Amino acid sequence: MIYLLLSIAASSFIFVVFKLFAKFNVNTLHAIIVNYVIACSCGLLLYDGPTTITVIPEQPWFYASAGLGVLFILVFNLMAATTQRSGLSVVSVATKMSVVIPILFGVLYYRESLGILKIIGILTALVAVYLASIKAKDGIAIKKENLILPILVFLGSGAIDTSIKFIEGAYVNESDVPIFGATIFGAAACIGFLVIMYQVIKGTFKFEFKNVIAGICLGIPNYFSIVMLVMALRDSAFESSTLFTVNNVAIVMVSTFIGILLFKEKLLPKNWIGIGLAVISILLVSMS
Repeated sequence: MIYLLLSIAASSFIFVVFKLFAKFNVNTLHAIIVNYVIACSCGLLLYDGPTTITVIPEQPWFYASAGLGVLFILVFNLMAATTQRSGLSVVSVATKMSVVIPILFGVLYYRESLGILKIIGILTALVAVYLASIKAKDGIAIKKENLILPILVFLGSGAIDTSIKFIEGAYVNESDVPIFGATIFGAAACIGFLVIMYQVIKGTFKFEFKNVIAGICLGIPNYFSIVMLVMALRDSAFESSTLFTVNNVAIVMVSTFIGILLFKEKLLPKNWIGIGLAVISILLVSMS
């Protein structure tokens, strides 16, 4: 349980950092790249085993984790494009609703239980996430030509969570969790550096120290959000379908309350209904 709570706390803190990005006009892409470097460094520092370049690629999870890192930064760019074309609410809903993918994977692949309470709880959670995520009074409006972007965000986000569950269960020893996380973020950082090099060649790159500070503030909670989630998945007290539901909905709830307390956000009636349903969904899934 403690790992799940720490994962929720770290993920919710990421929300605070992203909110501050807008306030201080941080270049999000540059901060994200620094964040991957910092997150990778956290894993290397916390790992007790050998960290030589020749040893890490020999691990059975290496190529899968490197692929996950590439997927991380691809999904981030898809999220940025979706935000620009369809708005933040669309991204929020697409990302959070993707929880259905690892839930279905857990039920179908691992033959996890699926009683009536869990079914009702999962469906309630999806409705809760949708209602709590819609902040604009006019709701969600997506042009047909832009529909592919939130679909890709939905699939990509779901693929990340599902892959983390499968890889950690099949290949990662508990002692390797820090370096496993470091490899994911390291691969994402490598792709990010290629983007920076492209910007340098084009002459569009502009270094700003505040982007480095922002990346550091993001990288530490980002690393622990993933590692704590992996550790929670290793806890036999929770099936993955239950854990992903509770984790996802709790992050939405905590982030919403942080928005109210720290950023004076105003909630619509539908948002409050979503929060209420979120509490109910967590109780139903946990009881199952």
